[in-house]
Amino acid sequence: QLQASGGGLVQAGGSLRLSCAASGLSYAVGWFRQAPGKEREFVASITWRAGRTYYLDSVKGRFTISRDNTKNTAYLQMNSLKPEDTAVYYCAAVRDSYYRGSRDQRDFGFWGQGTLVTVSS
Repeated sequence: QLQASGGGLVQAGGSLRLSCAASGLSYAVGWFRQAPGKEREFVASITWRAGRTYYLDSVKGRFTISRDNTKNTAYLQMNSLKPEDTAVYYCAAVRDSYYRGSRDQRDFGFWGQGTLVTVSS
């Protein structure tokens, strides 16, 4: 079970940190987002064991994904937010042993509810 939180309204240039609490162990976690009228897209992911990270090119250098395995929680620190980052953000999980860095949402079998991030200009 996944629970995403931390969304809200922020001005352009501001920061937010999303959290994804995941019950169970040994899961790679990904963040996806869906803007109004657009398809859901991959944002970032992190593996369980090695902590290897993957990012959408447009968020590199601005977003940082991390995790605290002692708390079974993954985070997405979002800095220098832009209006185009406005979307519903979803966290998803897949067994770490199955994960090879895929950015395809179909490879993530577990999903949490979304949290809305709105960036005003």
